[in-house]
Order: sequence, then structure tokens, then C-alpha cells
Amino acid sequence: MSSAAYDARVNDVLRAAADEIAAPATEHLRIATANPRNVHEAMSPGGPAERLDIDALLVAPGTDRTHPTVVVVPGSSGVSPNHVRHTATLVEAGYAVCLVDPFGARSVESTVANQAQYSFAASAYDVVAALATLGTHPLVDPSAISAQGHSRGGSAVMLAAMRPFVHAVAPGRSFAGIYAVYPWCGQQFLVPDVGSTVVRGIIGDRDEWCSVMAVQAQIHAIRLRGGDASLRIVPGAHHSFDRLEDVHDLPEARVSPNAPIEYLADDGAMIDPLTGTPDPRRTDVDQFRAAVAAGFGQRGARLGGQGDEPRLFRDDMLDFHRSVLGDPRR
Repeated sequence: MSSAAYDARVNDVLRAAADEIAAPATEHLRIATANPRNVHEAMSPGGPAERLDIDALLVAPGTDRTHPTVVVVPGSSGVSPNHVRHTATLVEAGYAVCLVDPFGARSVESTVANQAQYSFAASAYDVVAALATLGTHPLVDPSAISAQGHSRGGSAVMLAAMRPFVHAVAPGRSFAGIYAVYPWCGQQFLVPDVGSTVVRGIIGDRDEWCSVMAVQAQIHAIRLRGGDASLRIVPGAHHSFDRLEDVHDLPEARVSPNAPIEYLADDGAMIDPLTGTPDPRRTDVDQFRAAVAAGFGQRGARLGGQGDEPRLFRDDMLDFHRSVLGDPRR
């Protein structure tokens, strides 16, 4: 993608979001991040070799003080109207929001049909890189930053909650809270240490993209490790139930929700579920190929909201961030 075309895309995605939200303060940020092949490379001394800057929109309810801040991370379709709507809701509630565009700089349009265009470790690296950038911003309270990720973004924020990962990428920093929205939890640290970060997951029991059982396992493991973690399972809800659009099929989707979880050693190396052996060279592609070879791959999946589900999500989202960051309107 040419520089001019890239700048135009940034304008289309983030300036359109800024225009729709119409907040008192908006700023286009460049976030220095990386493209690690896997979590082990992301955590290795010196970090990943391939570096890049991604774009984000910082939206704040005012310029006279610092604000508790929420990082919003989109899923496999990139920044969508529901992410812009949630950003506006959070700003109206008094929070600053950093809406991240992980796709533009990587020349990716969608990962719905191919999740291997860049690694899940890179998605998590983006989230921690955003935390590091916001930690020195004059409109952001560095002690009150949460991250909210949807689907692939939910996986990213869940990994970014883990103390070994976040301290390897941004030493000395951590999130106050993590709100993982219908996350894929197919990669989990064997010892999920989140420190003082408060974690909440939310997922529908009819989700066809992500395993409800894997999310339960992740939340339960964090609690067994002494972390503050909770989960809400929404009855009858599909993937992306927060969207203001009817439930519909995406035939191009490639999913494998029932494949085995791949656990991560303390150094981030993926542990082959068939051998129990950590392998620093193992990547998402190896995991996905094994899932397809074992018959877990599926084509097509449904998403969308129905009835009161979008309102239910909005209320749960606000309740979580208020519980962690406080109510800035008071």
C-alpha cells in the first residue's frame, strides 16, 4: 500500500469515527508496535525484529485534566460502527477512549477468512504498546487505563492482562482492568498471573466463533491463581451480540472453536497439546493447521444482536469500567 493510500485509509477510518463522536478533544496517535511471530518472540530479550507504527484515535471529554481511559480494540472486521458507538458511549460517560486501528498499517482489510495474516501475539503487542503510549499522554491518567477488546481483540486484551507478557513488552506498566468481549481463548498462559489487573469476560452461549468452555477455563484459571476475574455468559446470544444488526451468516468465516487450547510456557513458548512439549518456534499457523487436520475447522458462522442484547452489553460494559476506573462524572 502506498503512503498516500495508507494516509487516505487512516482518514477514512479514524477521521470518520472522530466526526461521528464529535467529542471536545480528538487526536490521531501513532503507536510504536511490532509483528512478533509468536508470544515467545514478543517476550524475548530485544523483542521482535519487525517493527511498525499503527494508528489510533484518542477521544477525550475535555482538555482541562487527565482522564481514566479505555483502550478499545476491534475484532476480525477492523474498526466497525459498533466500536465507534461504544467509544461514544464511554466518552459520554466521562472516559477518554483510545480506539485502535490494527489493520491499516498492516494492509489488512479483514481476518475473518484468514486469521494468520498476522499473529495473535502481534495483536496483544499492539494493546500493550498502546498502554505504553498512553502512559505519558497529558490527557490520560496513567494509573487508570483499561482495555476492552472484541473477538480477536478480546484475545489480545486477555493476553495483555498477563503479567509476564505485559512486563516483557512494557516493563513496569499494567492495566487496571481488562474487558474481554467474546474472546478467542485458544492460547492461554499455563500460569495466568494477572497481578492486580481486574479481568472480566462476556460471551453468548450460542457463540460459533469462540469456545465458551475455553473462556470459562481461562477465567477459572486466573481465579485459581489468585486473580480478580469474572465471566458473564449471555443466554441465547451469538457472536457480536452487541451489534445493532440482526443475526446473520458470514459464509467466508473460518473457525475452529472446539480445537484444543494451546498453553504457553512462562517464556511464551507454545506447548504442543499432543506432546506437552514447549516449542519456541511453534506459531499460530502450526496451531491452525493441526486443528484443521484433526477435523475441527469449520466454514461459516453467525453473528449479530437480537432483542435487548445490545442494551445488556452496554450496561455491563459501563458497570465494569466504573467498577475498575470509577465514575468520572461524580
